[in-house]
Amino acid sequence: MSEEKSGMRRRVLEARSRMSPFVLAQCNAELAEWMYRLPLEIDPGGTVAAYVATRAEPGGTAMLDALLDRDLRVLLPIVPEGEPARLLWGEYRGEASLAEGRWGLLEPQGYRLDPDVLHDADLILVPAVAADRTGARLGRGAGYYDRTLASVDAPVVAVVHDDELFDDGVPHEVNDVPMDWVLTPGSGFVRVG
Repeated sequence: MSEEKSGMRRRVLEARSRMSPFVLAQCNAELAEWMYRLPLEIDPGGTVAAYVATRAEPGGTAMLDALLDRDLRVLLPIVPEGEPARLLWGEYRGEASLAEGRWGLLEPQGYRLDPDVLHDADLILVPAVAADRTGARLGRGAGYYDRTLASVDAPVVAVVHDDELFDDGVPHEVNDVPMDWVLTPGSGFVRVG
C-alpha cells in the first residue's frame, strides 16, 4: 500500500510543481470565496481549524483571512519537535502573525494550544495531496493529521485542486481518518464517504 501511496503522491506533487503562479492565485481566490459558503452554519465566534498552504498547495492566506472576516476563530497547526505526534495549534491573527517553524512551515506565533483544542472546532480544513468520493485522503505521509484527527468529532474537509478529487482509488489504510467533505476551487464543498 505504501508504494501505491508514494506513487500517487509523487505524480500529484509533480503536477502541482508545474502549476503557473497565475492559476494557483486564481484557485486560492476561489477557495477564499467558498469560506463564505461553508457546508454548515457556524455562528460568529465559532472555531475553524485550517492550515497555511505551502508551495502549490491549495489554500493560501486569503482563505484564512476570509474566515477571520466572518468573525470566526481560526486555529492553525504547529508541528511539534521530535517524532511525528499530534499537532499543536495556535490562533491565526493575520499574515503578519505567522513565522517560520519546523521544516520552514509558517506557523502562528504566541501561545501554543494542546491538540485537544480541536474538540472545540466546528469544522476542520486539512491539506491533502489527493482525495476521493469515498472519503479517502492522501496526505504527505508523516501521519500528523491522522494522529490528530483520530479522536475529533468535528466534520473534516480535505482541500485539493479540482483534478486531485477522484471518484475512488486514493490508496488508504485502516488508520487513515476518513473525510466528511472535500473542497475544490471549482466544485466547492463535496460531501464524501
